[in-house]
Amino acid sequence: MAATDQFTARAGRSSAAGALGGLAGAMPLRLRLQANWRVRVVMVRLLGAAMILGSIGLWLVQGAGADPEMNLIRIGVSVAFLLAGLVLMTAHQPAGSPEACFDPVRRELRLLKRDAQGRPRTVLRRSYGSLGGVRLTASSVQMYEGDGSLLIELPIGSAAMRSQLRDQLSGAVRILT
Repeated sequence: MAATDQFTARAGRSSAAGALGGLAGAMPLRLRLQANWRVRVVMVRLLGAAMILGSIGLWLVQGAGADPEMNLIRIGVSVAFLLAGLVLMTAHQPAGSPEACFDPVRRELRLLKRDAQGRPRTVLRRSYGSLGGVRLTASSVQMYEGDGSLLIELPIGSAAMRSQLRDQLSGAVRILT
């Protein structure tokens, strides 16, 4: 009986070593978590343009003319609108969007976010064994906790990325249909 236990232990180690050797050559998959920043940037720039036009429009209004106190208020409001509009027009998309890294060697999911100096910082680290399940759809991957609650949903850019992710997670995490 001891000889069969030693044999199965050796066979388990050799298959594990072979699997680890295959995983060592695999590249981690990275997914970016991005909101719809293009729409947001366009909306903010349109608001900025409207504020700049509003600052000019305050001076084009008929009948608000000769009162000096009202002109002082109009100057203050138009300068505030102009400055706020310029700030909104020059606003750009933030650079600190998080990334999801699926590491086949460590068999874990890591969420990385860049700090102010541009260095990646780990925000969340979960081993594949601690995940309850994964659902792969055409446009996203949904990862669930052990109790069935949604942990995170990530966008998938292409069918090739979905296929690579399915191959990587197939033996480690229960794939839901």
